[in-house]
Amino acid sequence: MELDERGKRVFLQVLAERFSVDPEKVDEAIGDYRSAEEEVSRLEAEARLRETLVPPRMRLLTQFNALPEGVKFLVDLREDLLTFGTQEAAMKALDADLLGLLASWFDVGFLDLERITWRSSAELLEKLIDYEAVHEIRSWGDLRNRLDSDRRCYALFHPRMPEEPLAFVEVALVRGIAESVQDLLDEEAPEGDPTKADTAIFYSISNTQRGLKGHSFGEHLIKQVVMTLTREFGGLKTFATLSPIPGFRGWLEKLGRDDLGSSFTGEESGGLRALGGSDDLLQALEAVLDRPDWPHDPVVVKALKAPLRHLAARYLTARRKDGRPLDSVARFHLKNGARMAKLNWLGDISETGRRRSVGMMVNYVYDRGEMERNHEAYMREGKLALGPEIRSLAKSPRSGDSALKKLGLG
Repeated sequence: MELDERGKRVFLQVLAERFSVDPEKVDEAIGDYRSAEEEVSRLEAEARLRETLVPPRMRLLTQFNALPEGVKFLVDLREDLLTFGTQEAAMKALDADLLGLLASWFDVGFLDLERITWRSSAELLEKLIDYEAVHEIRSWGDLRNRLDSDRRCYALFHPRMPEEPLAFVEVALVRGIAESVQDLLDEEAPEGDPTKADTAIFYSISNTQRGLKGHSFGEHLIKQVVMTLTREFGGLKTFATLSPIPGFRGWLEKLGRDDLGSSFTGEESGGLRALGGSDDLLQALEAVLDRPDWPHDPVVVKALKAPLRHLAARYLTARRKDGRPLDSVARFHLKNGARMAKLNWLGDISETGRRRSVGMMVNYVYDRGEMERNHEAYMREGKLALGPEIRSLAKSPRSGDSALKKLGLG
């Protein structure tokens, strides 16, 4: 079934407005339920009420499951709906119905975990390149490097969409916790021996189907891969990520001048103003960070390392109004029971890494002995599982450090 953009809009509008719940029938069913006096009558009225609350479109949409490409069609249809917008009440209700239906079809119990290798179909490998959302796959050589013997790539598939990965994770089998994604992705680096690895680094996790937004596969994917790798490699002791901090640069730019200044000593503030050519600290910082080569300038690196690490730790431990972390990646991993362990200065100096994360990355450690405890503490108490380095870095302010040191008190 092929529709142009206008046709899709019309189809969605018809589904939203003409195939919705009939309010008169709902009112009638509610009245019957309230007036029922005997238990049998009440149960019958309750069943009728439930039936009237199911919009007619659900019966239509459910039938797509029987068509060869029907499930994929509905996933793409919801992507179109999200693209067009769900501000209108009718469209918002349609979106809720579609997500609920798709969530039931894409329950993790129906999904298969498969390893993707260089021998996988060309069509699947091309989709891997297109869907990679964290670290761009620059060439076929880059992709082959990510599928070498000391690397693993696993994806989740639905039986009705066998050539469409729903989510995939890229893993490096190494010794020790990795600190730089450029080192991990270096095509010239010698191939490692996976049997001697003691650490699995999850360096890229991507969801591929925008039409399934709101239904996460990440937690299930990570747990399945951990179990798979544990069975294959008995020497693996540590499972950790090398993750971006995608909202950090935007947070920095919105930070108040005084708040920003509290993370710089007087000496550091003076040095940054000189490097950035402005008396305004924020403007000077932005000017320096806008330089594409700043990570390769030892003077700039020395001037920015301490204050930016402190600011990044502050950002990673900052919370939204609902008590959850500001950073989306932190929310994902901490909710899954990981521990925010280490902040890596210049962990990703690519253009994307500089623009979004100011070149920094984080290691989240998945310790099987504490994952459940961390998850429960996060969900019930909003407690963040933080390693000692992050806790220490997040302490503020720093602006008096130099004076204290001069007095022998720092």
